[in-house]
Amino acid sequence: MGVNYISTIRKRDYVENTGLFNSANTQTNLQIGKTFQIAGQRKNAVDFAEKTAAASEKNYNETERNLYLEVAHKWIEIWSAQKRLALIQTAKSNIDSLVNINQYRYAKQVITQIDLYRTELLGKQYTLQTKTAQQEIINKQKELKFLLGTEEDVNADISDDFLYQIPSDIDSLLQQSLNNRSDILSSKLAIEAASSNIRLQKSLSIPSPELGVVYNPQNTIPYVGAYATFELPFFSRNQGERQKAVLLKQQAEQQLNTIHGQIETEVANAYANYQLQKQTLENFKNINMQAQTILNNVKYAYLRGGTTMIDFLEAQRSWLETQQQYFEALEQYKQSNIQLLYATGLINQLAK
Repeated sequence: MGVNYISTIRKRDYVENTGLFNSANTQTNLQIGKTFQIAGQRKNAVDFAEKTAAASEKNYNETERNLYLEVAHKWIEIWSAQKRLALIQTAKSNIDSLVNINQYRYAKQVITQIDLYRTELLGKQYTLQTKTAQQEIINKQKELKFLLGTEEDVNADISDDFLYQIPSDIDSLLQQSLNNRSDILSSKLAIEAASSNIRLQKSLSIPSPELGVVYNPQNTIPYVGAYATFELPFFSRNQGERQKAVLLKQQAEQQLNTIHGQIETEVANAYANYQLQKQTLENFKNINMQAQTILNNVKYAYLRGGTTMIDFLEAQRSWLETQQQYFEALEQYKQSNIQLLYATGLINQLAK
């Protein structure tokens, strides 16, 4: 819409008995028009906007995938810390009961004071380890609360195995990743958006005409007419934006190829590490059972005078170290499970 107003400024040109603003001395031009999009410009613009929005949604899903990974890792860290705390508390409980027995045996002069001190010293060590483990849990819980964006207390159920059954066929896992991972879907949608943008920029190279009507009263005489304007495309055919759109599509295609190779590598590495950690855990189960059997036998022999305090304390330390190593292996196994879910994109499906 446009309005133009002009007036005669010399008095000698005025109509007799009129002033500056009299309609007999003025001309007013009222113009109303609309630009019409042709060559599919509106359709291409809508299509480009929709595909850009879809790509942005997948980018958001990729952000979610990374957040789910951090939260899952932190949850497992808390789970493992609580398991270790429970293990130390069990060891401390066993030593505390032995301290009570040895205090009685020392009073009866069955054992020496050194043997009693050795037992009490190990109990004190377990007490310090318990406090350290408790503080570690508190720290990790605060970190998890930050990731979750909550002020409520969070905890990990130590009875929850937190494991997902992984298919044994790596080819199916790889195909799952290539079909459903949010980053490759985002990259594919970016290519579609780039192709849509090319079509849009080509259509914008065609001038859009503007059509309208004109109302023009001149010196009290009204005129009505129509007008049409359009840009002459002699030097400007939207060349810059068209070339830019082509380059953006080439970049999107190159990024898709890069992500494709990255996914193949990540899935292969994550699957190999998962299998390794799974086998390591299986090996530790036998070692764990052997350590428990040795401790039970040595404790039984010690309480009946069949072995020394040093043998028992050594068996106790060996048992605790083996148990701790087992839980470390279990934690690594769970972490590898999560990493494989992350690499395949399944972590997004499980979180919803």
